Amino acid sequence: MAGVWFDEMHVGMKFDHAIRRTVTETDNVLFTTMTHNPAQLHLDEEYMQGTEFGQRIVNSVYTLGLMVGVSVGDTTLGTAVANLGWDEVRFPKPVFHGDTLRIVTEVLELRDSKSRPDAGIVTFKHEAFNQHGDLVASCKRTGLQRKRPKD
Repeated sequence: MAGVWFDEMHVGMKFDHAIRRTVTETDNVLFTTMTHNPAQLHLDEEYMQGTEFGQRIVNSVYTLGLMVGVSVGDTTLGTAVANLGWDEVRFPKPVFHGDTLRIVTEVLELRDSKSRPDAGIVTFKHEAFNQHGDLVASCKRTGLQRKRPKD
């Protein structure tokens, strides 16, 4: 079990996740077409050459999923009951093919579950940075997390 039990977390706890990911053209095109998103921003290189970006940008929903997914191994793998929601999702800078993302997670809030005595509710802040150190994505994620089982 790689995740952290609810009762082992504390507000301010930070995770600088070891997994980093270089985003590829295949990642972007596959995800974009699988989700039926026809936006030229993600698929049409010729169109994008005439924009302020000069090239295709990575689908922001892919970036969000990658950011949260990278965090799972260190935070919730084997200890999560359910994801309850994402809030304050932001993309301050675009992600391009070839960018390498690193993810940092912080525990913002912890409270016991009123309906489940064996679990608590945790709010994480996830942030994704590119290889230049620019913040490219952030969100708050709330989840229902198991407490350490009583032996």
